[in-house]
Amino acid sequence: MLVLRILAGVLLLALAWQPTHAQGFEELVRKLASDNFSEKLQAAEKLGDLGDGRAVPALKALADGLLYVRTSDQAPLIQNGSRYFDALTGQGLGELPDSEVGKVRVNNRLRGVIAASLSKLSLFSDDRATRLAAAKAAFANPTPETAVALERALRSEKDPEVMAAIRFSLAAAGVSAGALSDRLKAIEALAGTADPQVRNLLNTVVNDRNAPSEVVKAARDALASIERQLAIVNIIENVFQGISLGSVLLLAAVGLAITFGVMGVINMAHGEMIMLGAYTAYTVQQVCRAVLPADLVGFYLILSLPIAFLVSGAVGVLLERGVIRHLYGRPLETMLATWGISLVLQQAVRSIFDAQNKEVANPDWMTGGFDLVAGFFVSWNRLYIIIFCFLMLAIIAVILRRTAFGLHMRAVTQNRDMAAAMGIPTARIDALTFGLGSGLAGMAGVALSQIGNVSPNLGQIYIVDSFLVVVFGGVGNLMGTLVASLSLGVINKLLEPFAGAVLGKVAVLVFIILFIQWRPRGLFALKGRFVEQ
Repeated sequence: MLVLRILAGVLLLALAWQPTHAQGFEELVRKLASDNFSEKLQAAEKLGDLGDGRAVPALKALADGLLYVRTSDQAPLIQNGSRYFDALTGQGLGELPDSEVGKVRVNNRLRGVIAASLSKLSLFSDDRATRLAAAKAAFANPTPETAVALERALRSEKDPEVMAAIRFSLAAAGVSAGALSDRLKAIEALAGTADPQVRNLLNTVVNDRNAPSEVVKAARDALASIERQLAIVNIIENVFQGISLGSVLLLAAVGLAITFGVMGVINMAHGEMIMLGAYTAYTVQQVCRAVLPADLVGFYLILSLPIAFLVSGAVGVLLERGVIRHLYGRPLETMLATWGISLVLQQAVRSIFDAQNKEVANPDWMTGGFDLVAGFFVSWNRLYIIIFCFLMLAIIAVILRRTAFGLHMRAVTQNRDMAAAMGIPTARIDALTFGLGSGLAGMAGVALSQIGNVSPNLGQIYIVDSFLVVVFGGVGNLMGTLVASLSLGVINKLLEPFAGAVLGKVAVLVFIILFIQWRPRGLFALKGRFVEQ
């Protein structure tokens, strides 16, 4: 019996509370349509504290100048096109004559309060992304009122990422107000992050003349800790950017390393093979946009890789069969001939595609990125290029080490005359090697199209750096090419903050000139009778 009485009492309390809560909501929404700006300000603020999502449409309508009042009964209405809706129930009212409605006025101060209230209400949204965005946005408005809403949201939140964002914003709100011990705890909690926003907030505390000395000291210590963390993050970011640049250099140079190592040809048209691959990606993209459904267009990039390999590889084979085979043993003439061919290829591309830059769009799965740590953003396209570069290097290593073609190529590299005496068709190996190197350059062009515009001069950007990588790493050595490309990329990025981009490249060039005086064959020199002659 006692249990039944208790349950009945709880039920009565619930029934008594619900009308009051509903009545409070209705009263506040009606006050939004008041002529008194003070009442509207108070109503907008209290609706944010109420935590009732039904207030969002009315607040948004007021901020956008779409809240009206019906002159007959002062009921608040929301305008949508030519139709009106009840702001309390959402019921459609159809079209109303202008004589029956009046527009509710709004000013900038009221818009500011509405924005703060909408931010609070977003913390209780059913959509996780909306709650997460609201929790992060609350960091920029660390007021006691925001802190109250954050605490209420934290009690009902279940998602770990949203909870972490709420705690982060709560700590920011606790820095500027509250008991001394609470402020010190909040500063200590923020000191563990390298977020630049936290640094700005703590700088405000340090410059606040009214802040207690203990708080100022704690803020200074936290700033020193954050500066150390940011320095580490900057180093990590520069190393990642260096690896990213190194992977681009590796993609551009690996084909040249194979060609130069086997044939000893200085191919000045190698950059144009990269350019042909990039334009192949552009052409495949345009075709896919014309014939494929919109949700499948993003697969053009995967389709572009084998096509670019075949196009650039075929051009490379034609170049070797038509020109280079007649110039073996004459490196200067080979260099001049391939340089002239590079000019012809550039002009051919200008004639076909014109001289304007072409944009090759990133597929959806390569767009955007993620924050690895605060202040360090990793873009998907760079990350995928790094992965692709190592994958391609692994495939080349398998071809060279586990196939008959790779065995013949290594034999020709080490001793061409002995390889020919053993029955290896060296002329055929030369053509296939040149095709392989050119095809790899075409695939590099597809990858490079994802981090910049495609132009007839694209290959010229990477040809010098490609030769530097080959010379530094060792002619024809894949491991040397890998180490050289990553080393030069990281060194470039580490030097840029101190010396600038141009002086950094000059310093790298001087270093390589001095290095090859010491080790003319590079980091990893090939061994064999032919290469030692």
